[in-house]
Amino acid sequence: MLVAAGLLVVLAIAGCGSANRMFYWPNRQQYNDPAREGVAYENVTFAAADGTRLHGWFIPAQPGPPRATIIYFHGNAQNLTAHYEFVSWLPREGYNVFLFDYRGFGRSEGEVTREGTFLDSVAALEYVRSRSDVDAGRLLAFGQSLGGACLLAALGETDPHQVRGLALESTFHSYQGVARAHLAANWYTWPLQPLAWWLVTDEHCPSRSLQRLAGVPMLVMHGDADEIVPFSQGRTLYDRAPGPKRFVHVPGGTHCEGTGGYASADRDRYRRQLLDFFDECLVERSNE
Repeated sequence: MLVAAGLLVVLAIAGCGSANRMFYWPNRQQYNDPAREGVAYENVTFAAADGTRLHGWFIPAQPGPPRATIIYFHGNAQNLTAHYEFVSWLPREGYNVFLFDYRGFGRSEGEVTREGTFLDSVAALEYVRSRSDVDAGRLLAFGQSLGGACLLAALGETDPHQVRGLALESTFHSYQGVARAHLAANWYTWPLQPLAWWLVTDEHCPSRSLQRLAGVPMLVMHGDADEIVPFSQGRTLYDRAPGPKRFVHVPGGTHCEGTGGYASADRDRYRRQLLDFFDECLVERSNE
């Protein structure tokens, strides 16, 4: 997204009508393989509504039986094999984990677009719910950065009660808001802020889905030193969410540093807060 800010300037000068694609930086490189760590997993292929074939990994709880299944929506760069490190610890905590690539990422077909990531996110939810080895009544969702935006749109524009709770880390309230914040960050791009409203659209945007999520527990986690998605975007997202909700402020935290930070003591504390939130979501619904 830092690179995207600079490209926004180029696009503005060139008179390009849309910079939505600047939010996506996919590749097809292999970064991690759970099998190298002795972790059993299943390679999965499923289809979006328009027929695009998508790739994912289903990692069962180790050991089982699972407490629930977590659907993970990764951020805007690389592919699932890189983002796997953010959730590799969850199966050891008793959760099935499903992570997938949007079209154009990794082994998924197609070319990435805003509409495409929306269709892919909806398809991921539908696929997991259809599995015979998954309790569709015990689903949770976790989205980081762009993945949180995809998750919110997929739930808000379909059925938000498909999951018992959702956690967001370093996610933004508005695509246009992020673009404008980056343009405002430097004196030489500051005058171009109004162009964000022309170059970037807010289709399938979190801001348009939040009110439809009333009643679904939400955890929002954000670092106040986030260099990619401004802390103010995470705070706005939380403030405008209907609730029940909880905000976790990560002092000095950079992008997705809460659960993925290198300082083990801090990382473990924030991971514990994520697990406690999921536990509460499962208990509350079990008591209904």
